[in-house]
Amino acid sequence: MERNRIAKEPLRPDFRDQKRVCQKRVNFGLTRFRRIISVASTNLNTINMLKTLQQLRLLALASMACLFTLTSTTTTAQAQDAAPPEATAEQRLFDLEQYVKNGQPGKDGDVTWTSRIAGPGPGHNAWQMTSTALVIFMTLPGLFLFYGGLVRRKNILSVIAQCMGIAGMVTILWWACGYSLSFGPGNAFIGDFSFAMLKGVEPGNAGAGYWWISDTMWAMFQLSFAIITPALILGAIAERMKFSAVLVFILLWMFAVYFPFAHMVWSGTGFMSGILNAGAGIKAIDFAGGTVVHMTSGWSALVLCLILGKRVGFGKEAMPPHSMVLCAVGTGMLWVGWYGFNAGSALGADAIASNAFATTTLAAATAGFVWGMTEWLIKGHPSILGFCSGIVAGLVVVTPAAGFINYNGAMIIGLLAGVVPFLACAYLKKALGYDDSLDTFGIHGIGGTMGAILTGILADEKVNSVVGPLKASLLVEQLKAVGLTIVWSVVATAIIAFIVKAIIGLRPSGEVESAGLDINEHGEEGYIM
Repeated sequence: MERNRIAKEPLRPDFRDQKRVCQKRVNFGLTRFRRIISVASTNLNTINMLKTLQQLRLLALASMACLFTLTSTTTTAQAQDAAPPEATAEQRLFDLEQYVKNGQPGKDGDVTWTSRIAGPGPGHNAWQMTSTALVIFMTLPGLFLFYGGLVRRKNILSVIAQCMGIAGMVTILWWACGYSLSFGPGNAFIGDFSFAMLKGVEPGNAGAGYWWISDTMWAMFQLSFAIITPALILGAIAERMKFSAVLVFILLWMFAVYFPFAHMVWSGTGFMSGILNAGAGIKAIDFAGGTVVHMTSGWSALVLCLILGKRVGFGKEAMPPHSMVLCAVGTGMLWVGWYGFNAGSALGADAIASNAFATTTLAAATAGFVWGMTEWLIKGHPSILGFCSGIVAGLVVVTPAAGFINYNGAMIIGLLAGVVPFLACAYLKKALGYDDSLDTFGIHGIGGTMGAILTGILADEKVNSVVGPLKASLLVEQLKAVGLTIVWSVVATAIIAFIVKAIIGLRPSGEVESAGLDINEHGEEGYIM
């Protein structure tokens, strides 16, 4: 983070004393010089003149030595003035107050100083470490249990393998260049290679993400987002895409979609970073990943499942979830992990984190109940799948707004999240005839889009002051961000899918698909009966 130049401090007392001593020496020398000139004028003999010249020489040397001392002392003092001063007792107390408030240390207005506690703050950094672990917990095992319970028993291991494979591959990419492409300075659309192989990312430094969290934890926190985002796509193509094709597709997708969007939305130079970049082309806001995570994965999932085609037997035979127990357990893990996702995006254990925690809870619980009741009203029974789907939908829709909205806004989001994605999953999919196996598009694509738009309507500057300067045109900016995200994700996914299809193919043979991916692609079975 850029810091302002500091105001110069007064000259130190020891320098003033040295200056007074040198000045006295110079004055004494001038007095002696006048006396010597007077004597020289009255004593013209050769001997006296030689003595006079010798005295003049000694006086000149003494004066030069004194002036050199004065100049050296002045230069040293000026060099000391160029460095940030040590913090005073009041400034050290100010830094402690900033730590409690999750604010910037070492700076008050235009005055800066060297903070004695510049670096990761224990409490805030501990919350960031916890949040990172929670988000990873969402994928492993939360997401693979949620998705794994919804597929047929012959394909549960394929879902687990895909989640684990993505987690490993994305981590390697993140270390090599992904973090740098996402958060390096670069341009408005993509970063550069400044932080390749995590160069310069030090655990003892802070400021890359926020004032009190370690730069290392900022990189790891963002890695956890990079892992779960492509894994969400798996729900749309479950049970019918080759493992090799999944890995190649995700590899290309990270460079074409995820890294650019993480940079555009969350970096200081990003094209859609309305809070961090005053010159952003689209001044949108996204607290925890409505566009970056849910819209990119949801809309990409729709395109990929259309290109991939329907499962063998889809529409002709029943394909019920093999274990709603696993799905329900995974839902609970996702809900708990989502606190790291949303409250962790406050980048500190402060009031904004508390607000995001509360709004996440309200939206998830409300949406789960509303989805179940809507299903009961229309279909005659409230199913466990309905409750699980509603909870996840509420979590998705509130994600971009969690740190910007009040409690009433969270309730509105929960109500809409329980109805609109339900209609998309129950009726839109059937009307359009696409095989979105586990409703990734209905929940993440539709839900994420709705959340981004509702953020523009419900964001409240009383909850988070950063909303204030953007509020007047926020809805329009959110709509622009939604449009760009949809177009970019759809086009990039289509290109990548056709490339992978042409090179290695997307689907296994019909026989392999019918027998199950577990035994054929991984040589194992999820259940031995």
